[in-house]
Amino acid sequence: METGVIQNSTVFQKNPSEPAMASPVRSLEDRDITDKPASLPSPHDEYIKSENSSDTASGLYKVVPDENGSYKILYDDPKAEASKSSEEECTVNTDKADREIKKIKEKKEQLEQQINSASSDEGKVRELEKKLAAVEKELAQKDNDAYRRQNAVIS
Repeated sequence: METGVIQNSTVFQKNPSEPAMASPVRSLEDRDITDKPASLPSPHDEYIKSENSSDTASGLYKVVPDENGSYKILYDDPKAEASKSSEEECTVNTDKADREIKKIKEKKEQLEQQINSASSDEGKVRELEKKLAAVEKELAQKDNDAYRRQNAVIS
């Protein structure tokens, strides 16, 4: 068998069909990892289970029988569980706005009664009608769903 040039302590063949002869000199690539001194410990990873982790892994596929006896594949999706738990129940309270609107309506009724009772005094009637017009304008602005939504208390 013919051998070629030795580079990096390895043997190269001129004829690749012939088996290579073992070289007495080992290259760095051929050196075994276990040739380290015995005093150094080998590095390794260690899993430390946290308090929050569950006993079963999430994101797993399971094969389970269905109602007909055939098998189906279920996927345990951790994201779906997180979205289910984030649902909260909210209540909307419009009592404050409703009370305010009720007070304005009562004020309007009082002004109308005062106008009817003071029909003899023209100056007083005009003054009460101006107040009544202002109250009706305020009532028109506040007695609607948009005002109730703006002043609603969400809890």
